[in-house]
Amino acid sequence: MASKKKTNCQPSCLGLRCIVSGGQTGVDQAALDVAIELGISHGGWCPKGRISEAGRIDSKYRLSEMPTPDYAARTQRNVLDSDGTLILYQHRLQGGTALTWRYAQLLDKPRLRVRIDQTIAYSEIVEWILKHKIGVLNVAGPRASSDPQLYQRARSTLLKLLRTSPGLFS
Repeated sequence: MASKKKTNCQPSCLGLRCIVSGGQTGVDQAALDVAIELGISHGGWCPKGRISEAGRIDSKYRLSEMPTPDYAARTQRNVLDSDGTLILYQHRLQGGTALTWRYAQLLDKPRLRVRIDQTIAYSEIVEWILKHKIGVLNVAGPRASSDPQLYQRARSTLLKLLRTSPGLFS
């Protein structure tokens, strides 16, 4: 049975104000670290036991534990509790990243895929966030084991997006 508690962030019409993710290594932790670095509220759901491929998820991330260790349940809950999902990926969607996309489709939630191994159109991401009034942004993507450079690429992408787009926060 799924927990009734909401994530630490609530939907908003006042601009981007919270980043959520599931806490996995790679894109998820890059998103949470950027939120912490920039002073943006963060949260989300993680599997019971705060598990990730690297072991226990650091307590510095304000994540709520699901009642189950199932990654899919955590993924669905983060999609459900957010205003939209931004997927940062390389090459093609697969595994949990593809599942995140499918959940966003099934739940009819705003979603955007951005390949971070190609030139990024930051203005299109900003336009998407503003168009859909994304207050709580779920950021998802592959885990670190898929590419040792993935965390840094995702972190750089998010830092550039959020530092150069002050209109997102109004």
